[in-house]
Amino acid sequence: MSTFFRRLSKATPIAFSHAFRGQSQSNSTHFRFPVGAIAAVSGGISYFYYFSEPNLAHLDQINEETGPKTALHPDKWIKFKLQEKAKVSHNTQLYRAPLGEDAEGKTKYVVRPYTPISDPDSKGYFDLMIKIYPEGKMSQYFSKLNPGDVVEVKGPIEKIRYTPNMKKHIGMIAGGSGITPMLQVIEAILKNPDDNTKVSLIYANVSPDDILLKKKLDMLASSHPNLKVFYTVDNPSKYWVGGTGYISKDMASKGLPSPSDDTLILVCGPPGMMEHVSGGKAKDWSQGEVSGVLKELGYTEGMVYKF
Repeated sequence: MSTFFRRLSKATPIAFSHAFRGQSQSNSTHFRFPVGAIAAVSGGISYFYYFSEPNLAHLDQINEETGPKTALHPDKWIKFKLQEKAKVSHNTQLYRAPLGEDAEGKTKYVVRPYTPISDPDSKGYFDLMIKIYPEGKMSQYFSKLNPGDVVEVKGPIEKIRYTPNMKKHIGMIAGGSGITPMLQVIEAILKNPDDNTKVSLIYANVSPDDILLKKKLDMLASSHPNLKVFYTVDNPSKYWVGGTGYISKDMASKGLPSPSDDTLILVCGPPGMMEHVSGGKAKDWSQGEVSGVLKELGYTEGMVYKF
């Protein structure tokens, strides 16, 4: 039995996370899921799993250097075999999943972008954390995949290019699984000793049990003085000590850097949160105008980026 399964057997089930052979990327990728397709891809693999401590991520590296190595391509679908899946939160896991046929008898697909949570410097694998929604066509399809099933991946899709010290202070507002692109930026900043960027994160969830990667975020914040994290939940538990309710103007004013040319606010979360905080993207998927809480606080289009 692999180390992954030995440790998983002792873990408290809490969402699905998947490890694929390939190269990890720091930004979004597209995933397509062909039914019944099988493709053998050799190379190194790492498994993503959680211990019983809430949302503490670990990687178990298995060195296998035989066979060809596969990298993502932004314009070409490449097959990756699902290696393992493990339950990591009560409802959590870019996909493209077949949804039957259209009027002309052609297969229909739904496409979603997704940001890996693995280190961009990792070789031979990438990890995805996906929240399962009852009516989510993509996440429901994904949750039914088993080790050995194949997904087709295309990417990365460049959204925002981060360079060290590009801003003095970066504010982040995340909701649910919208934490994944934030984690990529946070880790890129914290692993670079020459990057002096300050980061302030406000992370909103339904309940304390829904907070993904909390242990990891807390450890990063405790060991890096330039990272501050504030949590807020709609349904607090008896001993909850963070914020309560939706992200308010007061929360954002106290928890984010003030509007300036040296400030950038990143926002990622469910549509309702986006509309409340920053406004959604335009119909053509461009950034669109800033509205909501951030507009009330004086942030302009050049200071806000919506994932």
